[in-house]
Amino acid sequence: MRSAGRGRQPRGRRGRALGGSLGPWSPEASFFHYVTRDVPFEAATPELRQHLTRDGRPALFTEYPDADRILLPRTPDPRLSAPLEQTLYRRRTHRSFSAQPVSLHDLAVLLRTVFGAADFIDGFEYGALIRRASPSGGARHELDAYLAAPNVTGIPAGLFHYNTREHSLELLREGFTHTEAEALCAHQEGTGQAAFIVFAIAAWERMRAKYRHPRAYRVSHLNAGHLGQTFALAATALGLGPFQSAAFDDTAVEDSLGLDSATHRTLYALAAGHPAPDTPTDTADLNAFRHTALRHGQPGRPDT
Repeated sequence: MRSAGRGRQPRGRRGRALGGSLGPWSPEASFFHYVTRDVPFEAATPELRQHLTRDGRPALFTEYPDADRILLPRTPDPRLSAPLEQTLYRRRTHRSFSAQPVSLHDLAVLLRTVFGAADFIDGFEYGALIRRASPSGGARHELDAYLAAPNVTGIPAGLFHYNTREHSLELLREGFTHTEAEALCAHQEGTGQAAFIVFAIAAWERMRAKYRHPRAYRVSHLNAGHLGQTFALAATALGLGPFQSAAFDDTAVEDSLGLDSATHRTLYALAAGHPAPDTPTDTADLNAFRHTALRHGQPGRPDT
């Protein structure tokens, strides 16, 4: 993507209609949407890559070298070999969890599967780049995993950074409770019962080193969604109940983790635990369909 240029601003009646369609999200969402529209594109030639890397390359990995750390087990898990179709249709969003802790083995398998390096690819002037199980725009993989763990066996309750290169947990702060988890995540249902929460944090330097257009901000959110789906499927295969949420106090999360909000931003909260045995079914019945609008008019035309 080019480093210059902005999306074209819709004008007149079309612009007013687009702005009005966002309703209570405006003006913030309207501004974000308009200034990142219609991105100009430029092929990644060797000359362009040399230009973008002339000021150096950001490190592939985030690490806390002075932190106490727990090296995680690398034992493979046959449950991840379950048929894809089976795992896809078993996936559910869970909000009610038992008090049973998640094992260190299951946490290690989940972190490695979602955030670990599956391989390394040749990025030419950018050097070696990470390949994960989830796609990432430009193989930037700017999202790091920070763990809030109140109920995992084998580790103390606390806040950690997942070191991808080492496959380890780096201790940022010992001591973390379900009450704190609720406070960080807007007191939404389930956060006070989940065994752990993984915050996907964007390290902007990695993305900015290649993409200078503000549309790259959209890409980071898409990347977070890719990781969230991989997290949900892997957790399901391991017999855990996952949920994902964008409801969190950004500043409180970043302050708790000791992060500078100017250089790192929280994009997603991924949580899991053992589902409560009495979780009710959420299958829609006839009464639900009686309250459902099943038909809509053709897009761009009034309903018929």
